[in-house]
Formats: sequence, C-alpha cells, structure tokens
Amino acid sequence: MLDLKNLSVTVEKRKIIKNFSYSFKPGKIYVIMGPNGSGKSSLAYSIMGHPSYKISTKSRISLDKKRIDNIAPEKRSGKGIFLSFQSPLSLSGVTVRELLRLASPNRDPLEVRQQTDKYADELKISKELLTRSLNEGASGGEKKKLETLQAAVLDKKIMIFDEIDTGVDVDALRAIATFLRKHKKNKTYILITHYNRILKYLKPDKVLILIDGDLKKVGDKKLASQIEKKGYLKLVS
Repeated sequence: MLDLKNLSVTVEKRKIIKNFSYSFKPGKIYVIMGPNGSGKSSLAYSIMGHPSYKISTKSRISLDKKRIDNIAPEKRSGKGIFLSFQSPLSLSGVTVRELLRLASPNRDPLEVRQQTDKYADELKISKELLTRSLNEGASGGEKKKLETLQAAVLDKKIMIFDEIDTGVDVDALRAIATFLRKHKKNKTYILITHYNRILKYLKPDKVLILIDGDLKKVGDKKLASQIEKKGYLKLVS
C-alpha cells in the first residue's frame, strides 16, 4: 500500500502540491484527473523522488508502512514503484530487450527475454520494435505500449502511468487497457489523464480530482463522466 500524508511539494519556492493525503491500495485502479497545471505530474514525480520536487518536513510517503520519502529514486524503484513518462525519451543503441535485461540483474536473462516477448505479443508490439533502439522512430502509441511492457516485465507493485492515453489510437488504447486488466492482480495502478476515453476500457475503483495542487474531490468511475459533462470547476464549486 502506498500512503501519502500531508504531502506538500515546492518547485523553485512555488508550492504546487498542498497537504495531499491519500492511501492507494493493492489490486485497485486509481485515476487522477484535473485541469492543465493542476499538479498531477508533479505528484507523480514527487512520489518517485525527483530531486527538483522538494517536500515539506511534515510530508510522509510510505510504501507498505515504511517511509520512502528520504531515499533516492532508484531505491524507491527497487522497492516496487514504476513511473512511466508523459513523453518517453529515446535511447540510442539500446533496445527494450537489452534495457529490461540490464534492469533485471537477479533474473535469468532467458526468462526475461521470454517474458518480454510474451507480453509484447499481448500488447501487439511488433518484434521489429523490440530490436530497434528504444523509442527511436516509434509512434506515440508504440511508445506508450513499450512503457506498459517495461512496467509489466519489471513487475512493480505500484505502477504510475502519466498520460498513458496521450497520442494513442483506439486500437492501441484497447490493447493497453486489456493488458493492464489481465495483469492487475496485487498491483496498484495510478493513471494520470485529462480524458475519459481510457476509462471506457479500464474501469477505475476511485477517481481523484486535483485542482491547483489540492485534492478537491474523490469518487467512483461516475465522477469521470460528470467531469466530461460539466467540467472541473462546476463540479467542485
């Protein structure tokens, strides 16, 4: 379980997250929505430990009841947190297969390769894309599929997907959602999105509305539909 208590975050002395408290439980799907600039990505980076995001002394980030807000990002990853990028970067000369093998030093390389290929088939990722430099020449949908593949092979407990649906066509979106549903057991998914469309395929347990760094409202999947009809400001006013 991921617990955030009184999380306040500043960047260059500007407060962007204000006393955010919430518990994300295993086996659940959470969606964080809000207008542009509301702090959604900043919340994700703070959980991951990005050094540019400074948390207050009263803030607490705990994983399975153990504090992690005082450890480096790579150690947070080692304890079971994955964060996908809103705009995945290319990595010249390194394929996704090689990246996953290097990121899994305690596993049999053949096992990692077989699992990578299996998950790639489920996500409808071409074999050619697996042997190309990571994300080079890939479409938006292909990049998001590769991010999902990495999260699954690395087998993290907490998977944070920052705008997994941006730049993704309907077929790719359906493939990603189907895959995530299939491998949901004992995982916590936190999806950051502006749109309601991925929620047609991946039903959230809770929807959190973040506005100006404040957690304004929490509801079930119906809340996302209400936002689409009314907008954020009318819904929380």
